[in-house]
Amino acid sequence: MLKEILLQGQQAADAALERLLPPDTQYPPSIHAAMRHSVFAGGKRLRPILCMEAARMVYVAPPDAKTASAGDPSGALPPGIAELGAAVEMLHTYSLIHDDLPALDNDDLRRGRPTCHVAFGEATAILAGDALQTYAYEVLARLQCAAEARVRIIEEIAHATGTIDGMIGGQVLDLEAEHTKPDAKTLEYIHRSKTGALITACLITGCIYANATATELQRVREFGRAAGLAFQIADDILDVTQTSEQLGKTAGKDLAVEKVTYPSLYGLEKSVRMADQLITQACAALDSFGARADTLEAIARYLVERKK
Repeated sequence: MLKEILLQGQQAADAALERLLPPDTQYPPSIHAAMRHSVFAGGKRLRPILCMEAARMVYVAPPDAKTASAGDPSGALPPGIAELGAAVEMLHTYSLIHDDLPALDNDDLRRGRPTCHVAFGEATAILAGDALQTYAYEVLARLQCAAEARVRIIEEIAHATGTIDGMIGGQVLDLEAEHTKPDAKTLEYIHRSKTGALITACLITGCIYANATATELQRVREFGRAAGLAFQIADDILDVTQTSEQLGKTAGKDLAVEKVTYPSLYGLEKSVRMADQLITQACAALDSFGARADTLEAIARYLVERKK
């Protein structure tokens, strides 16, 4: 069942991205080709899926609404939610393009393909990342929900990608921590900000789109904070236990630049235990949702278990 949900969520996200992004024939074609090169490089679309499944968990369909549509195996989704997921994926992809640049991680492989700056040149890659970020907010501004909800969604995502407890702030600290020995508190901050913040935002904005209550949002936020940190710990584990071919990106990069990771700080075995404990904590936050939370809990476990 989970495999089917992940596949159908990926297909829904891909369809929305295909519909929303300019074709590579649109003038000027070079920038649109670069954007599509990275967006359609074969990602699993985990962030859009989390967004859609969080919305599904809290959504109450109107009495006259049609039953679940094709590609919606476990309940109703609010109309237009795939566009929100697509916008989040654009932002995630922009961060990957910039993260791979020579000035940052200087990587030439992403999702098994040449990184954007390798394929199109550094200048175009920078602009492709900028363009995806800009276009994501255009998509967010047109979401099919109430104006107040759109504003809250935009605020949530902007904060999660920003400098205070967000993705850019985490990236800055990650760069500054290279060749140093940051303590456990700093490492956790980097992981929660650089990766966990956007994962949490995916969940929260999906719930806002689906008219979740304040209590529901708080519980989902607790779930996201724990699951997001577990996901990044699992990434650290994967970086030292799998090959570049298995990862689809260069393995061992963190070791090469002497970044402190959970395995380097705590050891591999303890890092695995910590990730598992965080997933248990995350799932406990959703207890009040009952069976409605089954899919999100299964995805959370998958995020960690697929990396062992």
